[in-house]
Amino acid sequence: MPAIINFKICDNSDECSGLSICPTQALIWNNNKKTLEIDELKCINCGSCAKACPVRAIKVATDKDFEFIKKEYEKDKRKTSDLFIERFGSQSTDKSSLISYAYFQSITNKKEPMVIELFNNDSIMCLIKSIPIRELFKKGVLYNKIDTESDQTLINQYKVKELPCLLFFENGQFKDKIEGYFDTTQKEKLLEKVKKIGF
Repeated sequence: MPAIINFKICDNSDECSGLSICPTQALIWNNNKKTLEIDELKCINCGSCAKACPVRAIKVATDKDFEFIKKEYEKDKRKTSDLFIERFGSQSTDKSSLISYAYFQSITNKKEPMVIELFNNDSIMCLIKSIPIRELFKKGVLYNKIDTESDQTLINQYKVKELPCLLFFENGQFKDKIEGYFDTTQKEKLLEKVKKIGF
């Protein structure tokens, strides 16, 4: 039996990272049907596509667990949109949330509570294990991300030692920061820290 795709959470794109990594080209993009497909005759169950999938929408199946995985996928209530929302510590899914240092300077005088996430390529973590931003802060909190790869100004200014880092601002003033990554298993710990800051 071949690998199996959970199309409920797969973005079903011709840019799928598994396409180029499949050693037998069993995972293909059907241009006529506009969908990913797995050629059962070519699939060798190596698991390369499953490892390459950032949202874990592909699983390698053997004869005995193919039906189990299929039923598991049928029960899955998630949708692609549930995964591709802005999350702390993961690559930005909303390009509008990514801002430059120059733009940051222009919004620092805002009265609304504001959180800026500093990150670089080395600090990007798994999409699935990252906590959705909407679950961390109260409504009305402005949230943006800044890639510090080419500009270390904010890292130096706020003495940041570990990325990703959340910087908290209110009434145009810096309040506090939270350094380091927290995954979904550490959500309560992170929420407690955010609560202490008053956000």
